[in-house]
Amino acid sequence: MPRKCNLCGKSAALKRPKTGCCLCKECFFYVFEEEIHQTIVSAKLFTEGETIAIGASGGKDSTVLAHVLKVLNSRYNYGLNLILLSVDEGITGYRDDSLEELYGWTMDAIVKTAGNKNNCTFCGVFRRQALDRGAMMLKVDKIVTGHNADDIAETVIMNVLRGDISRLSRCTAITTASEGMLPRCKPLKYTYEKEIVMYAYFKKLDYFSTECIYSPNAYRGFARAYIKDLEIIRPSSIIDIIHSGESLAIKKQIKLPVQRTCSRCHFMSSQPVCKACVLLEGLNKGVPRLGIGKTHKERRKMEEKLSALKVETAGDNGCCQTSDSCCGGSTPNMVNGQCNGTEQEKKGDGDTCINSTIDADRHSLAHSHTHLSNTINQQVSL
Repeated sequence: MPRKCNLCGKSAALKRPKTGCCLCKECFFYVFEEEIHQTIVSAKLFTEGETIAIGASGGKDSTVLAHVLKVLNSRYNYGLNLILLSVDEGITGYRDDSLEELYGWTMDAIVKTAGNKNNCTFCGVFRRQALDRGAMMLKVDKIVTGHNADDIAETVIMNVLRGDISRLSRCTAITTASEGMLPRCKPLKYTYEKEIVMYAYFKKLDYFSTECIYSPNAYRGFARAYIKDLEIIRPSSIIDIIHSGESLAIKKQIKLPVQRTCSRCHFMSSQPVCKACVLLEGLNKGVPRLGIGKTHKERRKMEEKLSALKVETAGDNGCCQTSDSCCGGSTPNMVNGQCNGTEQEKKGDGDTCINSTIDADRHSLAHSHTHLSNTINQQVSL
């Protein structure tokens, strides 16, 4: 016997993954839209007269978000001015236009330079900042993105596994904002990805369904697979994880990074220099992993080499550092960085000249490392 809609009694078209209720298409559309409306109203996301930029990637989430916001804006007289804002990363066969205008790099070029590992870090950081830049150019009041319940649950799991307390404390927020920056809102925070796909399918909405060619290597994919396994045992796992993230409290004694503006590009950052600037610096200087990871391992290795060199040369009065040098206080003859000694030493003490050469090499190496350090710390203007 065909299943009936739990609301109107008509033939059911689907069983909701979120609640297990059987609904016809018309009832599903209404319930789906009403839940998003209740999320918007309860969180007071919008104010009448605001201009809202919808981050439109062309995928299912942003397409459904744009459609539903248009419907609700008309149905409930939100009084919003809705604008679509898209960022093209420059991925061949996925999105062929690029971020090159802003950063001088396409994602294809970044992956070619940095390799397949951590490429989603570059894409995510650059795309988020590009969205802020575009929204400011359009002079909007807020940005809305298509992050759904699955995305947020995955982020909670990722931050738990990484021990990232600061991000864990804010990743479940429906609105994020920093002084001087545009607020970002997530109206689909409690909406399941499966239901978004069903809504797009039954509404016959056109969207770009091709997966990014670089995403199979993403760390997020492992969190997604873990949550899918949990859903088999407990269908409410996604919402449970989100509520758990919302309930987490951090002790007052723990100092979290303060949101500020980047000293270079003046966009939002929890550090003096934002992640986008650090990553771009690494790309431009041929050290693509400079900004990857909490400790920035590449920079740390270079700084350790410099520290070791300083210890080695400390207290060493080489021929090129003091007037009372191994060259007898006279000015040494330098050829291609090598100390040839004074004219007096050429005629006499060979051992002294050898020592002079060693000291000159050491000084030349120290100079090279100093130059490298200055290069690393050079500011890059976006």
